[in-house]
Amino acid sequence: MRNAILLTLDTLRRDALGCYGGAQGQTPFLDSIQPHCIRFMQAYSGGPYTQAAFPGILTSSHYLDHGKSRQLSPKRQLISEVMRQQGFETAAFHSNPYLSAFFGWNRGWDTFYDSMQDEVTDECPYIKSRVLNGKVRDWLAGRRDRSRPFFLWVHYMDVHEPYVPAPEYIERVDPTLCIAPAEMMRLFREVVLKRDVSDPDTIELLRKLYLAHVREVDDSARELFGIFEEAGVLAESLVVVTSDHGEEFGEHGGLSHDGKMYDELVHVPLLIYEQSRSETLVAEHVVSTLDIAPTILHSLGLRPAPAFQGRPLLPLQNYASDGAFGECYDKHGSTEKGAEKEVHYYRSERFKIIYRQRTETWELYDLRSDPHERTNLADASPEADRLKEKILPRVGRQPR
Repeated sequence: MRNAILLTLDTLRRDALGCYGGAQGQTPFLDSIQPHCIRFMQAYSGGPYTQAAFPGILTSSHYLDHGKSRQLSPKRQLISEVMRQQGFETAAFHSNPYLSAFFGWNRGWDTFYDSMQDEVTDECPYIKSRVLNGKVRDWLAGRRDRSRPFFLWVHYMDVHEPYVPAPEYIERVDPTLCIAPAEMMRLFREVVLKRDVSDPDTIELLRKLYLAHVREVDDSARELFGIFEEAGVLAESLVVVTSDHGEEFGEHGGLSHDGKMYDELVHVPLLIYEQSRSETLVAEHVVSTLDIAPTILHSLGLRPAPAFQGRPLLPLQNYASDGAFGECYDKHGSTEKGAEKEVHYYRSERFKIIYRQRTETWELYDLRSDPHERTNLADASPEADRLKEKILPRVGRQPR
Protein backbone atom coordinates (compact mmCIF):
# COMPACT_ATOMS: atom_id res chain seq x y z
CA MET A 1 0.00 0.00 0.00
CA ARG A 2 1.27 3.48 -0.88
CA ASN A 3 1.94 6.41 1.43
CA ALA A 4 0.27 9.82 1.25
CA ILE A 5 1.98 13.16 1.85
CA LEU A 6 0.18 16.50 2.11
CA LEU A 7 2.32 19.63 1.85
CA THR A 8 0.41 22.84 2.55
CA LEU A 9 2.04 26.23 2.01
CA ASP A 10 0.39 28.92 4.10
CA THR A 11 -0.59 32.14 2.28
CA LEU A 12 0.82 31.05 -1.09
CA ARG A 13 -0.85 32.87 -3.97
CA ARG A 14 -1.55 30.74 -6.99
CA ASP A 15 -0.04 33.33 -9.33
CA ALA A 16 3.25 33.30 -7.44
CA LEU A 17 4.09 29.95 -9.04
CA GLY A 18 5.67 29.86 -12.46
CA CYS A 19 3.58 26.87 -13.47
CA TYR A 20 0.47 28.99 -12.85
CA GLY A 21 1.71 31.93 -14.84
CA GLY A 22 3.88 33.68 -12.28
CA ALA A 23 6.30 35.79 -14.27
CA GLN A 24 9.17 36.20 -11.82
CA GLY A 25 10.46 32.63 -11.65
CA GLN A 26 10.36 32.30 -7.87
CA THR A 27 9.32 28.62 -7.80
CA PRO A 28 11.91 26.80 -9.92
CA PHE A 29 11.60 23.56 -7.99
CA LEU A 30 7.81 23.33 -7.96
CA ASP A 31 7.88 24.24 -11.65
CA SER A 32 10.46 21.51 -12.35
CA ILE A 33 8.29 18.69 -10.98
CA GLN A 34 5.34 19.49 -13.26
CA PRO A 35 5.97 16.50 -15.58
CA HIS A 36 5.09 14.32 -12.58
CA CYS A 37 2.01 16.33 -11.61
CA ILE A 38 -1.65 16.78 -12.24
CA ARG A 39 -2.10 20.55 -12.06
CA PHE A 40 -5.55 21.86 -11.20
CA MET A 41 -6.02 25.27 -12.75
CA GLN A 42 -9.32 26.12 -11.04
CA ALA A 43 -8.89 24.98 -7.43
CA TYR A 44 -10.73 26.99 -4.81
CA SER A 45 -10.30 27.19 -1.05
CA GLY A 46 -13.09 26.86 1.49
CA GLY A 47 -12.15 30.24 2.94
CA PRO A 48 -9.75 33.21 2.74
CA TYR A 49 -7.86 32.68 6.00
CA THR A 50 -6.60 29.71 7.99
CA GLN A 51 -9.52 29.16 10.36
CA ALA A 52 -11.97 29.18 7.44
CA ALA A 53 -9.80 27.20 5.01
CA PHE A 54 -8.40 24.27 6.96
CA PRO A 55 -11.67 22.52 7.86
CA GLY A 56 -12.01 21.98 4.12
CA ILE A 57 -8.49 20.63 3.66
CA LEU A 58 -8.23 18.30 6.66
CA THR A 59 -11.88 17.46 7.43
CA SER A 60 -13.56 17.91 4.01
CA SER A 61 -16.21 20.11 5.62
CA HIS A 62 -17.16 23.77 5.52
CA TYR A 63 -16.10 26.28 8.14
CA LEU A 64 -19.60 27.23 9.35
CA ASP A 65 -21.02 23.71 9.45
CA HIS A 66 -20.84 23.29 13.23
CA GLY A 67 -21.18 26.74 14.72
CA LYS A 68 -18.68 29.34 15.81
CA SER A 69 -16.04 27.79 18.03
CA ARG A 70 -12.29 28.10 18.16
CA GLN A 71 -12.12 24.41 19.06
CA LEU A 72 -12.34 21.82 16.31
CA SER A 73 -15.83 20.38 16.62
CA PRO A 74 -16.00 16.68 17.59
CA LYS A 75 -18.51 16.36 14.75
CA ARG A 76 -15.70 16.94 12.27
CA GLN A 77 -13.59 13.95 11.28
CA LEU A 78 -9.94 14.61 10.49
CA ILE A 79 -8.34 12.69 7.66
CA SER A 80 -5.69 11.62 10.20
CA GLU A 81 -8.41 9.83 12.19
CA VAL A 82 -9.75 8.08 9.10
CA MET A 83 -6.34 6.94 7.92
CA ARG A 84 -5.15 5.77 11.30
CA GLN A 85 -8.31 3.70 11.65
CA GLN A 86 -7.38 2.03 8.36
CA GLY A 87 -3.88 1.08 9.45
CA PHE A 88 -1.76 4.08 8.50
CA GLU A 89 0.87 5.68 10.68
CA THR A 90 0.08 9.40 10.87
CA ALA A 91 2.40 12.33 11.48
CA ALA A 92 2.07 16.13 11.31
CA PHE A 93 4.69 18.88 11.48
CA HIS A 94 3.63 22.53 11.43
CA SER A 95 3.84 25.86 13.24
CA ASN A 96 0.42 27.49 12.89
CA PRO A 97 -1.21 28.36 16.25
CA TYR A 98 -4.72 28.12 14.79
CA LEU A 99 -4.04 24.45 13.93
CA SER A 100 -2.48 23.54 17.27
CA ALA A 101 -3.38 20.85 19.79
CA PHE A 102 -4.91 23.59 21.93
CA PHE A 103 -7.68 23.94 19.34
CA GLY A 104 -8.11 20.19 18.85
CA TRP A 105 -6.23 19.64 15.58
CA ASN A 106 -4.06 16.90 17.12
CA ARG A 107 -6.74 14.22 16.84
CA GLY A 108 -5.75 11.09 14.98
CA TRP A 109 -2.01 11.76 14.76
CA ASP A 110 0.56 9.27 16.05
CA THR A 111 3.10 12.10 15.91
CA PHE A 112 1.98 15.72 16.15
CA TYR A 113 4.37 18.68 16.30
CA ASP A 114 2.80 22.15 16.43
CA SER A 115 5.74 24.14 17.87
CA MET A 116 3.62 25.79 20.57
CA GLN A 117 6.27 25.11 23.22
CA ASP A 118 9.09 26.58 21.15
CA GLU A 119 10.50 30.10 21.23
CA VAL A 120 9.82 32.38 18.26
CA THR A 121 10.57 36.04 17.51
CA ASP A 122 8.57 39.02 16.28
CA GLU A 123 10.45 38.90 12.98
CA CYS A 124 9.79 35.18 12.57
CA PRO A 125 6.76 34.19 14.69
CA TYR A 126 6.84 30.56 13.55
CA ILE A 127 9.26 27.66 13.18
CA LYS A 128 11.01 27.83 9.82
CA SER A 129 10.35 25.27 7.12
CA ARG A 130 13.95 24.05 7.15
CA VAL A 131 13.57 23.15 10.83
CA LEU A 132 10.36 21.28 10.06
CA ASN A 133 12.20 19.44 7.29
CA GLY A 134 14.77 18.28 9.82
CA LYS A 135 12.01 16.94 12.05
CA VAL A 136 10.51 15.08 9.10
CA ARG A 137 13.92 13.56 8.33
CA ASP A 138 14.31 12.42 11.93
CA TRP A 139 10.80 11.00 11.99
CA LEU A 140 11.33 9.02 8.79
CA ALA A 141 14.64 7.67 10.08
CA GLY A 142 13.10 6.67 13.42
CA ARG A 143 10.04 4.81 12.18
CA ARG A 144 9.95 1.38 13.78
CA ASP A 145 7.74 -0.37 11.26
CA ARG A 146 8.89 0.61 7.78
CA SER A 147 6.38 -1.78 6.21
CA ARG A 148 3.45 0.22 7.59
CA PRO A 149 2.17 2.90 5.18
CA PHE A 150 2.03 6.44 6.46
CA PHE A 151 0.15 9.69 6.04
CA LEU A 152 2.33 12.75 6.56
CA TRP A 153 1.16 16.36 6.71
CA VAL A 154 3.72 19.17 6.58
CA HIS A 155 2.66 22.83 6.73
CA TYR A 156 5.07 25.70 6.03
CA MET A 157 4.40 29.17 7.46
CA ASP A 158 7.34 30.97 5.85
CA VAL A 159 5.38 32.92 3.22
CA HIS A 160 3.17 34.47 5.91
CA GLU A 161 3.58 38.03 7.18
CA PRO A 162 5.64 39.68 8.54
CA TYR A 163 7.70 39.75 5.36
CA VAL A 164 11.27 39.59 6.66
CA PRO A 165 13.09 37.30 4.21
CA ALA A 166 16.81 36.57 4.28
CA PRO A 167 19.02 38.83 2.10
CA GLU A 168 19.90 36.00 -0.28
CA TYR A 169 16.24 35.59 -1.23
CA ILE A 170 15.62 39.32 -1.53
CA GLU A 171 18.53 39.44 -3.98
CA ARG A 172 16.99 36.68 -6.08
CA VAL A 173 13.80 38.73 -6.45
CA ASP A 174 15.44 42.13 -6.91
CA PRO A 175 19.25 42.45 -6.81
CA THR A 176 18.95 46.22 -6.42
CA LEU A 177 16.84 46.04 -3.27
CA CYS A 178 18.65 46.63 0.02
CA ILE A 179 16.45 46.77 3.11
CA ALA A 180 17.15 46.10 6.78
CA PRO A 181 15.01 43.82 8.97
CA ALA A 182 14.03 46.80 11.13
CA GLU A 183 12.56 48.55 8.09
CA MET A 184 10.71 45.41 7.04
CA MET A 185 9.18 45.18 10.50
CA ARG A 186 8.21 48.86 10.36
CA LEU A 187 6.40 48.17 7.09
CA PHE A 188 4.61 45.28 8.75
CA ARG A 189 3.47 47.33 11.74
CA GLU A 190 2.65 50.58 9.97
CA VAL A 191 1.45 49.39 6.57
CA VAL A 192 0.35 45.74 6.62
CA LEU A 193 -1.33 45.73 10.02
CA LYS A 194 -3.03 49.06 9.29
CA ARG A 195 -4.05 47.91 5.79
CA ASP A 196 -2.60 51.11 4.35
CA VAL A 197 -2.67 50.87 0.55
CA SER A 198 -2.15 54.57 -0.11
CA ASP A 199 1.34 54.25 -1.64
CA PRO A 200 1.65 51.96 -4.70
CA ASP A 201 5.44 51.88 -4.42
CA THR A 202 5.22 50.56 -0.86
CA ILE A 203 2.73 47.91 -1.93
CA GLU A 204 5.11 46.81 -4.68
CA LEU A 205 7.94 46.61 -2.14
CA LEU A 206 5.81 44.42 0.10
CA ARG A 207 5.03 42.20 -2.87
CA LYS A 208 8.74 41.75 -3.56
CA LEU A 209 9.41 40.81 0.06
CA TYR A 210 6.54 38.34 -0.12
CA LEU A 211 7.99 36.81 -3.29
CA ALA A 212 11.35 36.45 -1.56
CA HIS A 213 9.60 34.28 1.02
CA VAL A 214 8.01 32.30 -1.81
CA ARG A 215 11.48 31.66 -3.23
CA GLU A 216 12.63 30.47 0.16
CA VAL A 217 9.70 28.08 0.51
CA ASP A 218 10.41 26.66 -2.93
CA ASP A 219 13.94 25.83 -1.76
CA SER A 220 12.49 24.19 1.34
CA ALA A 221 10.16 22.10 -0.80
CA ARG A 222 13.15 21.00 -2.87
CA GLU A 223 14.93 19.93 0.30
CA LEU A 224 11.84 18.11 1.58
CA PHE A 225 11.44 16.11 -1.64
CA GLY A 226 15.14 15.26 -1.37
CA ILE A 227 14.54 13.94 2.15
CA PHE A 228 11.75 11.73 0.80
CA GLU A 229 14.04 10.49 -1.96
CA GLU A 230 16.87 9.73 0.47
CA ALA A 231 14.46 7.83 2.72
CA GLY A 232 13.27 5.77 -0.23
CA VAL A 233 9.62 6.79 0.12
CA LEU A 234 9.03 9.25 -2.72
CA ALA A 235 8.51 6.66 -5.44
CA GLU A 236 5.81 4.95 -3.39
CA SER A 237 3.99 8.08 -2.22
CA LEU A 238 1.16 10.23 -3.47
CA VAL A 239 2.08 13.86 -2.76
CA VAL A 240 -0.49 16.66 -2.71
CA VAL A 241 0.74 20.27 -2.67
CA THR A 242 -1.65 23.15 -2.03
CA SER A 243 -2.23 26.38 -0.12
CA ASP A 244 -4.89 27.27 2.42
CA HIS A 245 -5.37 30.76 0.95
CA GLY A 246 -3.56 33.55 -0.85
CA GLU A 247 -2.63 37.13 -0.01
CA GLU A 248 -3.89 40.53 -1.08
CA PHE A 249 -1.68 43.37 -2.27
CA GLY A 250 -4.21 46.13 -2.82
CA GLU A 251 -6.24 44.40 -5.55
CA HIS A 252 -9.47 45.09 -3.67
CA GLY A 253 -8.40 47.82 -1.30
CA GLY A 254 -6.56 45.82 1.34
CA LEU A 255 -3.54 43.83 2.41
CA SER A 256 -2.94 40.45 4.04
CA HIS A 257 -5.96 38.10 4.12
CA ASP A 258 -9.20 39.37 5.59
CA GLY A 259 -12.78 38.24 5.15
CA LYS A 260 -12.94 38.69 1.38
CA MET A 261 -13.67 36.18 -1.36
CA TYR A 262 -11.71 37.50 -4.33
CA ASP A 263 -9.42 35.25 -6.34
CA GLU A 264 -6.18 36.61 -4.89
CA LEU A 265 -7.32 34.96 -1.63
CA VAL A 266 -9.39 31.88 -2.55
CA HIS A 267 -8.04 30.73 -5.94
CA VAL A 268 -5.24 28.42 -4.82
CA PRO A 269 -2.62 26.12 -6.37
CA LEU A 270 -3.29 22.40 -6.23
CA LEU A 271 -0.82 19.79 -7.48
CA ILE A 272 -0.94 16.00 -7.24
CA TYR A 273 2.52 14.50 -7.66
CA GLU A 274 3.36 10.90 -8.49
CA GLN A 275 6.92 10.04 -9.43
CA SER A 276 5.73 7.42 -11.89
CA ARG A 277 3.91 10.05 -13.94
CA SER A 278 5.99 11.30 -16.88
CA GLU A 279 3.82 14.00 -18.43
CA THR A 280 1.97 16.99 -16.99
CA LEU A 281 -1.78 16.61 -16.87
CA VAL A 282 -3.74 19.86 -16.61
CA ALA A 283 -7.27 19.89 -15.22
CA GLU A 284 -9.38 22.95 -16.08
CA HIS A 285 -12.63 22.26 -14.24
CA VAL A 286 -13.53 23.95 -10.95
CA VAL A 287 -12.59 21.90 -7.88
CA SER A 288 -12.54 22.51 -4.15
CA THR A 289 -9.95 21.94 -1.45
CA LEU A 290 -12.71 19.89 0.24
CA ASP A 291 -11.91 17.30 -2.44
CA ILE A 292 -8.35 16.73 -1.20
CA ALA A 293 -9.06 14.33 1.66
CA PRO A 294 -11.50 12.16 -0.36
CA THR A 295 -8.96 12.07 -3.19
CA ILE A 296 -6.24 10.75 -0.89
CA LEU A 297 -8.50 8.03 0.45
CA HIS A 298 -9.71 6.99 -2.99
CA SER A 299 -6.24 7.02 -4.56
CA LEU A 300 -4.89 4.72 -1.87
CA GLY A 301 -7.82 2.34 -2.12
CA LEU A 302 -9.16 3.17 1.34
CA ARG A 303 -12.76 3.23 2.51
CA PRO A 304 -14.44 6.62 2.03
CA ALA A 305 -15.40 8.70 5.05
CA PRO A 306 -19.16 9.32 5.10
CA ALA A 307 -18.68 12.64 6.89
CA PHE A 308 -16.51 14.05 4.09
CA GLN A 309 -18.37 16.43 1.78
CA GLY A 310 -15.85 16.59 -1.05
CA ARG A 311 -15.44 14.08 -3.86
CA PRO A 312 -12.41 12.22 -5.25
CA LEU A 313 -10.72 14.20 -7.98
CA LEU A 314 -9.36 11.05 -9.60
CA PRO A 315 -9.82 9.62 -12.08
CA LEU A 316 -10.36 12.99 -13.74
CA GLN A 317 -12.85 11.66 -16.26
CA ASN A 318 -15.18 10.61 -13.43
CA TYR A 319 -15.20 13.98 -11.69
CA ALA A 320 -18.35 15.99 -12.39
CA SER A 321 -17.75 19.54 -11.20
CA ASP A 322 -20.55 21.29 -9.35
CA GLY A 323 -18.52 24.39 -8.59
CA ALA A 324 -16.97 25.40 -5.27
CA PHE A 325 -18.27 27.09 -2.14
CA GLY A 326 -16.44 29.16 0.45
CA GLU A 327 -17.47 30.89 3.64
CA CYS A 328 -16.01 32.88 6.49
CA TYR A 329 -16.72 35.60 9.00
CA ASP A 330 -16.32 39.17 7.84
CA LYS A 331 -13.23 39.81 9.93
CA HIS A 332 -10.69 42.59 9.51
CA GLY A 333 -7.26 41.92 10.95
CA SER A 334 -5.80 38.86 12.60
CA THR A 335 -8.54 37.88 15.04
CA GLU A 336 -12.24 37.07 15.03
CA LYS A 337 -14.02 38.98 17.78
CA GLY A 338 -17.30 37.08 17.81
CA ALA A 339 -19.64 39.67 16.27
CA GLU A 340 -18.71 39.24 12.62
CA LYS A 341 -21.28 38.64 9.94
CA GLU A 342 -20.93 35.93 7.31
CA VAL A 343 -19.39 36.14 3.85
CA HIS A 344 -20.09 33.46 1.23
CA TYR A 345 -19.06 32.73 -2.33
CA TYR A 346 -19.95 30.22 -4.99
CA ARG A 347 -17.75 29.64 -8.04
CA SER A 348 -19.27 28.03 -11.12
CA GLU A 349 -17.32 27.21 -14.24
CA ARG A 350 -17.75 30.79 -15.44
CA PHE A 351 -19.08 33.01 -12.66
CA LYS A 352 -18.38 33.84 -9.05
CA ILE A 353 -21.09 35.22 -6.78
CA ILE A 354 -20.30 36.73 -3.37
CA TYR A 355 -22.71 37.59 -0.55
CA ARG A 356 -21.78 39.86 2.34
CA GLN A 357 -24.22 39.58 5.22
CA ARG A 358 -23.07 42.73 7.00
CA THR A 359 -24.23 44.97 4.17
CA GLU A 360 -26.68 42.50 2.58
CA THR A 361 -24.96 43.04 -0.75
CA TRP A 362 -24.18 40.80 -3.71
CA GLU A 363 -21.33 40.78 -6.20
CA LEU A 364 -21.26 38.78 -9.40
CA TYR A 365 -18.27 38.47 -11.70
CA ASP A 366 -17.84 36.85 -15.10
CA LEU A 367 -14.36 35.42 -14.58
CA ARG A 368 -13.86 34.63 -18.25
CA SER A 369 -14.11 38.27 -19.32
CA ASP A 370 -13.26 39.87 -15.97
CA PRO A 371 -10.64 37.68 -14.19
CA HIS A 372 -9.62 40.51 -11.86
CA GLU A 373 -13.19 40.93 -10.57
CA ARG A 374 -13.66 44.61 -11.35
CA THR A 375 -17.18 44.77 -12.84
CA ASN A 376 -20.03 43.76 -10.55
CA LEU A 377 -22.86 42.25 -12.63
CA ALA A 378 -25.17 41.42 -9.74
CA ASP A 379 -27.83 43.91 -10.86
CA ALA A 380 -27.40 43.32 -14.58
CA SER A 381 -26.81 39.64 -15.32
CA PRO A 382 -29.61 37.11 -15.81
CA GLU A 383 -27.34 34.62 -14.00
CA ALA A 384 -27.63 36.50 -10.71
CA ASP A 385 -30.91 35.02 -9.44
CA ARG A 386 -29.88 31.46 -10.25
CA LEU A 387 -26.55 31.82 -8.50
CA LYS A 388 -28.06 33.55 -5.47
CA GLU A 389 -30.07 30.38 -4.93
CA LYS A 390 -26.78 28.52 -4.50
CA ILE A 391 -25.79 30.80 -1.61
CA LEU A 392 -29.00 31.62 0.26
CA PRO A 393 -29.58 28.18 1.83
CA ARG A 394 -26.08 28.35 3.33
CA VAL A 395 -26.49 31.69 5.10
CA GLY A 396 -27.17 31.45 8.83
CA ARG A 397 -27.38 27.65 8.76
CA GLN A 398 -24.82 26.98 11.49
CA PRO A 399 -26.08 26.45 15.05
CA ARG A 400 -25.52 29.26 17.49
